[in-house]
Amino acid sequence: MPIILKKYVKTVEAVNRVVGRMAMYIIFVMIGILLYSSITQAFFVPPMWTLEMAQFTMVAYYLLGGAYSMQLGDHVRMDLIYGRWSDRTKAWVDTFTILFLVFYLVMLLVGGWSSTSYALEYGERSYSSWRPYMAPIKIIACIGIFLMLLQAIAEFFKDIARIRGEQI
Repeated sequence: MPIILKKYVKTVEAVNRVVGRMAMYIIFVMIGILLYSSITQAFFVPPMWTLEMAQFTMVAYYLLGGAYSMQLGDHVRMDLIYGRWSDRTKAWVDTFTILFLVFYLVMLLVGGWSSTSYALEYGERSYSSWRPYMAPIKIIACIGIFLMLLQAIAEFFKDIARIRGEQI
């Protein structure tokens, strides 16, 4: 494999490792928000913002951690058949199927970018009574989708290397 592809894979994986490990801690923020919501709902007047903020943190948790999950091979896969194949056969199948994932992620990113630019241009707000701005979570979503796209391309290169009998 060309050195530039190896550097690409190493760089993308390093970035996604850092972002993914930082995203792991977002779950504690969400737990804190939901705990605060439970306590205030039981003893005081429940705040309007907690449920929606918990949803926003969950979106950030999933989307920023998705590329790291892909890097670790932790995504759901049908191991009933896939698990019995050789590494080379798995690489061939993954090389083919990842093209569909890349297409999907590109379309998702195009739509996300359009939605984010709309939210920034018009100051889009949620329809809830709390009415937070939507741009920050849409920006985070686009970053997560972009990182997932970069990781999918890196996985494609790793699969090509595996087919050729190399390792990246």
